[in-house]
Amino acid sequence: MAGSEFSKQVQAGAYPSCHEALAAADPELIARFDHFALVEAANQGGLDDKTRFLAILAALLGCQGVEEFRAVLPAALDFGLTPVEVKEVVYQAVAYLGMGRVRPFLGAVNEVLAARGVSLPLEGQATTTLATRLEAGNQVQVDIFGEGMRGFQDSGPEESRHINRWLAANCFGDYYTRRGLDNRQRELITFCFLAAQGGCEPQLTSHAAGNMKVGNDKQLLIQVISQCLPYIGYPRSLNALRCVNEAAKD
Repeated sequence: MAGSEFSKQVQAGAYPSCHEALAAADPELIARFDHFALVEAANQGGLDDKTRFLAILAALLGCQGVEEFRAVLPAALDFGLTPVEVKEVVYQAVAYLGMGRVRPFLGAVNEVLAARGVSLPLEGQATTTLATRLEAGNQVQVDIFGEGMRGFQDSGPEESRHINRWLAANCFGDYYTRRGLDNRQRELITFCFLAAQGGCEPQLTSHAAGNMKVGNDKQLLIQVISQCLPYIGYPRSLNALRCVNEAAKD
């Protein structure tokens, strides 16, 4: 197993820990956390660093770890994520966390990118219009979850059917149809949003199944949980593992 290139550089002293600013005041905690997150977890499994950071950033959004997100983001950019990919993670989080919880992360990303000389706004990534988003969004639902989702926007009790339409048009039509990330990456970050915020286990099980259908198999999801665990803790990680096992039964 080759191990994480990021971990190798941290261990060699060629890349600073994401937690240098805390090390002087809390050296014992940071020494143990860095060993766990940046050595043990980072070298568990075979995820490439780009996928690993994609999952960690999404998990930090899910658990509302904005300061840790700000600390990790430079490493994520240095080890493969592009500004567009980072922005797409944050944009898609609005559908799963709400703007009330995502807005601080938008500010953090903009500050980090501006400090690196990245010109904002970035090039637009939308592929739908307000007229096409509903149909395109439902097609994405079908692509990920199967033909049973065809026409989902018109299903369910009449009094709540508008929410199904919003789910197709807004969640999938506004976000999943954007360029910058593919469906496998988008399902992966959705899994991380849900796992990290907790209390969404029915949806988490559903999206674990969706991940498997687009090619993110059980073993990959376990690796993703392993990378996120230092940042979201054991209870939510164990719940996520249970959901993955449930989805794998089907």
